Amino acid sequence: MKVALLDDYQRLARTMAAWDRLDAEVTAFDHHLGGPDDVVAALEPFDVVVAMRERTAFPGDVLRRLPNLRLLVTTGPANAVVDTDALAELGITFAGTGGVSGNAPTVEMTWALVLAVARHVPEEDRRVRDGGWQRTIGRDLAGRRLGVVGLGGIGKPVAAVGKAFGMDVVAWSRHLDPDDARAAGVTPVAKEELFATSDVVTVHMKLSEGSRGLIGRAELDLMTAGAILVNTSRGPIVDEDALLAALTEGRIGGAGLDVYGTEPLPVDSPWRSAPNTVLTPHLGYVTSETYAEMYADAVADIEEWAAGRPVPRHIAGPEAATSR
Repeated sequence: MKVALLDDYQRLARTMAAWDRLDAEVTAFDHHLGGPDDVVAALEPFDVVVAMRERTAFPGDVLRRLPNLRLLVTTGPANAVVDTDALAELGITFAGTGGVSGNAPTVEMTWALVLAVARHVPEEDRRVRDGGWQRTIGRDLAGRRLGVVGLGGIGKPVAAVGKAFGMDVVAWSRHLDPDDARAAGVTPVAKEELFATSDVVTVHMKLSEGSRGLIGRAELDLMTAGAILVNTSRGPIVDEDALLAALTEGRIGGAGLDVYGTEPLPVDSPWRSAPNTVLTPHLGYVTSETYAEMYADAVADIEEWAAGRPVPRHIAGPEAATSR
């Protein structure tokens, strides 16, 4: 049995679980494989593929060109870039793992970005290392308004931290329950009011056809010149061209981004030189605790499948691919 571990950028996957329990040849890829033809060329020999979240897409045309593939494991409970209909058609078992059911890592990452942008942490770190001293002026969070777009499993604890900082917290989403928001100590507001009055806007929604491009030129034009936008959810929820223009023209104060429309971010991406930004490479789930749970579950999934037993975290049906 040949097992492929994908997108192991930190070269840690082999150390995070007991892969030697498997009667298998395990290969870890420490780089992104690329487009469909590259994926097929690299993975054609493998019986089992362990995908790291949604870094590598598996549409039907790719799956049909992998004749040896019998088990696809995604880290996390679901994967929106896997064609589950094609898996069923081809008789390929699809399994998930734990590791993202707890929201703490993304909540913490959100606030790391908020604080880094508000206090110019990366810029001042570079200045100190270059022999300089204070140049920028930060801003207080206490007494400011935090606008939470999506008050769910991540949005609520993000709001709670905002309240602990002494911020006035408001929220909006299409399906926001006003009573639920008030019970969390958050004021429900209209979308326009959130963007027009918030000093920090943070995005916590699932990517869907309804949320794609949800934050565009109209919303960004409502924001004040000093306001900060933070996105740790999914890149395409925000119109990246509109956001880049707003930052370049100085129409908003800054942005903290952990997610992008194309990941990994291309070397020639204009984001790499965008002003007033703090950029991180989709670190929201990247913690040692999360990796340990994901990879341990992946080993267990493979063991059960190889023994002909039911896979404990089997994902059945195309509806699973739209959840997070």
